[in-house]
Amino acid sequence: MDINLTYERPDEGPGVGPATVGWFLTQDKGAVLYDPPERVIMRQTNKAHAKSASRCPAVVQLESRYFMVKCPFDISIGFARDDKGKAHLINRAGVASPIRGNKLGEVLTLVNEAEWRYPDRPTVQMVLPYCFIADEMVYVTQLSAFLHYRKDPLPGTIFGGRFPVSIWPRPLMWAFEWHEPEKDIVLKRGEPLFYCQFESMDPSRMVQMVEAEKTPDLMAYIEKIGGVVNYVNQTFGLFKAAEAIRPKKLLKAKDRS
Repeated sequence: MDINLTYERPDEGPGVGPATVGWFLTQDKGAVLYDPPERVIMRQTNKAHAKSASRCPAVVQLESRYFMVKCPFDISIGFARDDKGKAHLINRAGVASPIRGNKLGEVLTLVNEAEWRYPDRPTVQMVLPYCFIADEMVYVTQLSAFLHYRKDPLPGTIFGGRFPVSIWPRPLMWAFEWHEPEKDIVLKRGEPLFYCQFESMDPSRMVQMVEAEKTPDLMAYIEKIGGVVNYVNQTFGLFKAAEAIRPKKLLKAKDRS
């Protein structure tokens, strides 16, 4: 698809140095549950030996380009079908669950069976308020937390995705394809849920993350592009229209002083 988005890189100002990406939560309800995205750094261990992987430039470069989003909830769910064959989720934690039974469905849902990619692999989604924005062309790629070891691997794979946060700042969700539905999905609060990799038009540039101010212009733009997935199949076809109504500047770093 030809998207006429050109960002010149001047000698100074935007486009020089690290690419700045802002993160924010689309809603304030329960905001304390959601930790800020963290840069993935796995090399704090052995640095004594000159040939240690912790000092390898390639390892440092790779890690510096990923940011981790942590799981905000403790969840243990199973999959089952009722006597009519309808698929549903089971809250394995029962009364011991930190999430009330009537609230679980607000954060984790079973996708309509007609939308599963495979008839024997249910898909579940966790609704999250994380959103990213940039004032130059920056793509985000959402992928599994492959650098973190899980003693008990999840019984499936996440749905990754890639899109430009500069013109399509939309909330991310955790979507999971359940390859072994006979095994429970167990998620722990604080554990890595997924990674985000950010790429500017110049792959040699690093990325810095800041918390973004939810300015009126930013939230108005989010409102204009929000929810369109419910009405069209190919949302990427709307990028040019979104670019046409996008204010030149949307990212304002939040003042923490």
